[in-house]
Amino acid sequence: MWQGRVGVLALVVVAVLAGIPMCAAGGGGGGNQLEVYSWWTGPGEEEGLAAMAQEFESKNAGITFVNAAVSGGAGSNAKAILASRLLANDPPDSYQRHAGLELEDDVRSGKVQDLSALYDREGWRDVLPKGLLDNLTIDGRIYAVPVNIHRANLLWYRPAALDELGLAGPPKTWAEFLDQAERIKQAGRTPLAIGPQWTQKHLFETVLLGELGPDRYERLFAGALGWTAPEVTAALATYQRVLSHSDLRSASGDWQPQLDRVMQGTAVYAVMGDWVSGYLEGAKKQRWQQGYAAVASPGSDGVYSFLSDAFTLPTGARNPELALKWLVECGSTEGQNLFNPRKGSIPARVDVDARLYPGYLGWALAQWRDPGTRITGSLTHGVVANNAYNAEIDSALGLFNQDGDLGDLAATLDRTYEATR
Repeated sequence: MWQGRVGVLALVVVAVLAGIPMCAAGGGGGGNQLEVYSWWTGPGEEEGLAAMAQEFESKNAGITFVNAAVSGGAGSNAKAILASRLLANDPPDSYQRHAGLELEDDVRSGKVQDLSALYDREGWRDVLPKGLLDNLTIDGRIYAVPVNIHRANLLWYRPAALDELGLAGPPKTWAEFLDQAERIKQAGRTPLAIGPQWTQKHLFETVLLGELGPDRYERLFAGALGWTAPEVTAALATYQRVLSHSDLRSASGDWQPQLDRVMQGTAVYAVMGDWVSGYLEGAKKQRWQQGYAAVASPGSDGVYSFLSDAFTLPTGARNPELALKWLVECGSTEGQNLFNPRKGSIPARVDVDARLYPGYLGWALAQWRDPGTRITGSLTHGVVANNAYNAEIDSALGLFNQDGDLGDLAATLDRTYEATR
């Protein structure tokens, strides 16, 4: 039975991409509903998804978009339920993943279909940056369509706070941050706000990127550079020093309280992704370059460490023809322009109307579109490490926060990389 569904799906994919009527392909999904599974239930993202769904229904008369979003746990609840459905061979018609190696398990277990032909048909290779395409490719094929782009390597601050402290500007290197940290502490403030463990991991990858540079950063997560190499050992030591200038021991809440401390003035800097902008503009009523500002995290100017929400064509989808039409919506200029201004992210495409993206988003879009920008992927958000290795890194960092043993951290990460390949 299951093999039959896979065979029909393969025929459907070929037929749709080739423009062959469904009856000639030997079958189809049946029904007039498209079930799309995501964790987009928060402010902005929920409205963005609704706008895309409305346009999808208007283009496909008689079709109902079924929003199967699951809230809670920053996506962890949705991922847990999805895992059960995939195990039971009961997938939705399309589901959300972070672009990159987060999808590797699904690829290797045959849960998602190759979309390379769809990319060719829609011309997406011509409108997506090479760095993004490289990170979307697994074993030579592409299995997901990105809707948006977020940036991970950012340092957030209040311009007024730097003026009050007599600082000429945010630090350009982590060594400069450490120098500033001493002045900030003398003024009775915390140099760096931090949150729960995932925010510490976010800081961890950002320090590695700044200290190693993008080439060695990518080699590290590709297994071509060991964690015990001298330059990596030095970068880990820098991370330890940076963390010592944070409010780690008293940190509570999630990333929003982390940024609240910066806005309140008790802390001066925070490393976090660019969803911060939407929070500060909305909940805090701040304005870009006035109440708040951001720069590339120390040592990473000209580098865009990205994460992206993307959608798939699952093996065994009930309505694969509709799922492919949904993926076309996700990859289209119209779909991305409907979603991203509401979400507070930028399109993956580089050919969109920049006038739709003011403030921070305009700054981010200009860098994303710049051919000179180096694109690399986030560790914390699923791009450069598969799920098993990411889990091992989480465990190792948790132990490191308790014992501070850099040698044990490096050795553990070397060992577990080999074990999770």
